[in-house]
Amino acid sequence: MKAIVYSSSGGPDVLTLTDRPVPEPGPGEVRVKVHVSGVNPTDWKSRENTSPQHPQVPNQDGSGVIDAVGAGVPAERVGERVWLWESAYQRPDGTAQEFTTVPARKAVRLPDHASFDLGASIGVPAITAHRALTVAEFGPVRLAPGALAGRTVLVAGGAGAVGNAAIQLARWAGATVVTTVSSPEKAALATAAGAHHVVNYREQDAAAEIRALAPDGVHIVVEVAPAHNAALDTAVTANNAVIAFYANDAGEFTAPVRASMAQNLRWQGLLLYTVPDEAKDEAVAAVSAALADDALRAGPEVGLPFHRYPLERTAEAHEAVRDGAVGKVLIDVAG
Repeated sequence: MKAIVYSSSGGPDVLTLTDRPVPEPGPGEVRVKVHVSGVNPTDWKSRENTSPQHPQVPNQDGSGVIDAVGAGVPAERVGERVWLWESAYQRPDGTAQEFTTVPARKAVRLPDHASFDLGASIGVPAITAHRALTVAEFGPVRLAPGALAGRTVLVAGGAGAVGNAAIQLARWAGATVVTTVSSPEKAALATAAGAHHVVNYREQDAAAEIRALAPDGVHIVVEVAPAHNAALDTAVTANNAVIAFYANDAGEFTAPVRASMAQNLRWQGLLLYTVPDEAKDEAVAAVSAALADDALRAGPEVGLPFHRYPLERTAEAHEAVRDGAVGKVLIDVAG
């Protein structure tokens, strides 16, 4: 089979297209014929910063069809359409190859109406978004219709992949969703995703606009840039709100101490790979339910345009994500 591998950390040039034997699933594993591989920022960051002990196939997310199962996995799963998550976390086999093996729980049934493109767009963004939306005090621990009724959610960077998933999941759960963006083009994407209100922070007084939309304050902030937005977040949050931040591209930040104390704010760090397994399982269950309800989608019609590459151009796909491609970068693996 064809696979992309790297044996040392470095730039995109360390990625090599090679032929490898088709892997056999071990106990508790399934083998998936990969149709589409999804690329996330952690994929290129891991490749660039961490030297693997063995040849590594990149990319955590993907979609495909189970074609073999290991001991302890029901044979009935063969032929099942699935979406994959954390395929390459502490494992050598990501989704940038024609076949991959994963623990059975990390190959999740993909509804018949959901495309392989959607399946490859879910893992990292949607599970991250679910965690950010469920770390508030008193829950909920799992999203469902009505779970966030009466709450206002602020999604910073609503045109990004995590932001897009957060908007869709929060709306499905009944929240009022406000998002901030940096351009009219990104505003259109956030609106397509389902945001009730979109604020262009470069053209508007973001704090005043958000306070006008949510006079009692925002209850949950899904934050992509805490160093830039700490003062804004503090200005618009309600008492006992949570600010869940999942990226640090702008560097370190200082939380406004007195305001955070006065408002009983929680600053919640979030890295998907170290989220407790129980919380990941809740997220996977919620995402599956949202998929079944057709409430979680991908593509330009919902504000997440696709950027496609063939397997042999995986290096270019990684660079597109690093360069800030707006939307979802996908690699077509199956011919």
